[in-house]
Amino acid sequence: MSADAVIIGAGIMGCAIAQALAERGLTDVVVLERDAIGRGATSDAAGGIRQQFSTETNVRLATSSVRVWETFHERFGQDISLHQQGYLFLLTDPADEPVFRRNLALQQQLGVPARWVTLEEIAAINPHVVLDDVYGGTFCPEDGWCDTYAATAGFAQAARRLGVEFREETAATGICLDSGRVSGVETPGGTIATPLAIVCAGPQTRLVGKLAGVEIPVDPYRRMSFITEPFAALPPTLPMTIEFATGLYFHPESAGFLFGMGNRDEPSSFDKTVDEDWLIQTVEALVGRAPAFADANVKRGWAGFYEITPDDNPVLGFVGEPEGLAVAAGFSGHGFMQGPAIGVCMAELILDGAATTVDISAFRPSRFREGVLAQEHNVI
Repeated sequence: MSADAVIIGAGIMGCAIAQALAERGLTDVVVLERDAIGRGATSDAAGGIRQQFSTETNVRLATSSVRVWETFHERFGQDISLHQQGYLFLLTDPADEPVFRRNLALQQQLGVPARWVTLEEIAAINPHVVLDDVYGGTFCPEDGWCDTYAATAGFAQAARRLGVEFREETAATGICLDSGRVSGVETPGGTIATPLAIVCAGPQTRLVGKLAGVEIPVDPYRRMSFITEPFAALPPTLPMTIEFATGLYFHPESAGFLFGMGNRDEPSSFDKTVDEDWLIQTVEALVGRAPAFADANVKRGWAGFYEITPDDNPVLGFVGEPEGLAVAAGFSGHGFMQGPAIGVCMAELILDGAATTVDISAFRPSRFREGVLAQEHNVI
């Protein structure tokens, strides 16, 4: 049992990287997944796709990914139910305006069609939100959302066609080292000899890193999402609408609406239960912002994880020691949307020594010990 590379985790990152490596000719790849493809943190995500970020690297990764999402069916033969109905940020704290305007200038410089919107323009884009405490916002019509499972499955199927092997219900139980470099990955079925292990384990990344004696600063934080029953009071053409100060969001989904709001005071944990008290607070905030939701019924709710780093940006690249250990994790809530670009960039880094589609060196693992963080402001 051997492979040129073993990828640990078959969420959007593991599958996109596997497909990108195989497309470049590295097909002797095994992807390990302790559950099923796309059924971990990726399946719990809201599926948002946006380009409105505060750092150049994130904007470029997002823009590159949008171009893939727009042509996904043509590239991979998979319908991902893409809805490019825009992201509308509502700003209620005056302190956010100068930051958002600086971010907007960067986005526009990099070709993102985002713009500042006044109260009158917000009312035209989404006439159902209360604007009493809103003083402005930003909107990008290219942003939107899609089906996370279908997208992940599309990458996995493409990788399989190129020769990549996926092993579901197979956890990585150890990482073997020999003379300071990776020599294999242990599983319940035996050890796979390999010189390259790529950790794409989402919220489990810190635990997987410890298998090789490496501390990767990625921690899980619970986020809950809810979906309403079919609900006709609001049109299905509305954009993803976000109250930035609280992180409250909602967008049309399956004849109803998907909504949620992160509890930023909650400590890190692996708790995936739904907090009924937080559901009540979220619904109250939702109805306060869009009163039409008072007549909606919650169909179901679920909890997933943000995988958060100290600067709310991912850890991308080789860890340094041991040699042959790479990581792509810690996306702090914006990993799914950047999956296509991350796959390509990680393949370039592994095969060519550097990523050229987007320079991802700002997100190198060594930045934490170097004290050179790259803080992302636009985190919800």
